[in-house]
Amino acid sequence: MKDQPDVSDYAARRQREERRFYGRRPKKISDVIAQLITARGYGRIGTDEQLVATWQTAAGETLAKASRVGKLRRGTLEVWVANSTMMQEFGFEKARILAALQRDLPDAKIRELRFRVGPIS
Repeated sequence: MKDQPDVSDYAARRQREERRFYGRRPKKISDVIAQLITARGYGRIGTDEQLVATWQTAAGETLAKASRVGKLRRGTLEVWVANSTMMQEFGFEKARILAALQRDLPDAKIRELRFRVGPIS
């Protein structure tokens, strides 16, 4: 008696064929533009400006002058500070600043702040 092919082989082959078929179909221009905007990061420009403004409010005038907002990745906001003394001060204020950012920017889903010493321009 012949061995019967495994059912998972059929499912894998079907998925491959579907990907090939749908991969060759014409795409909607709206989908292509949305992918381009996402890949190039054009949609984040307005968000970054809003993040900087909110950071200045949340950190306060004194701390905001000694810091610069970096990138937001996977819920962690990177913040560059002028020196290690200011880094320690930000450590003391971290919980307050994080709560203010989460309140003012709920869509950004900021869960953590990471401070790094670096140039402030």
